[in-house]
Amino acid sequence: MARTRTTDSARDGFFAAVYDMVKQVPRGTVATYGQIATLNGAPRRARYVGYALHVNPDPGPIPCHRIVFADGRLADGFAFGGPEAQRAMLEAEGVAFLPDGRVDLAVSRWTAGIE
Repeated sequence: MARTRTTDSARDGFFAAVYDMVKQVPRGTVATYGQIATLNGAPRRARYVGYALHVNPDPGPIPCHRIVFADGRLADGFAFGGPEAQRAMLEAEGVAFLPDGRVDLAVSRWTAGIE
């Protein structure tokens, strides 16, 4: 089935909102896919956030490396060189990691939208 303009427009609008929100994640902190989805009014769309970031049109200004899974894991398919590259970028910003390789969310999570 072909997509309609409405569907494409809604997707593009959601993606733009994701990119705008990700730009707000401060250096040295991370947010989760679900957190970005919730902050954009779509709490059940974490995977859609992931897809939007996978096709990030402007990786420098849109710091998608700052987005991680809810348990602090890095994305296996990180588009810019794999999880090792993502970790190096985060470490360079001062993000804390646990011994098992996950981001220490208690220390490094952006608090926007967290209750």
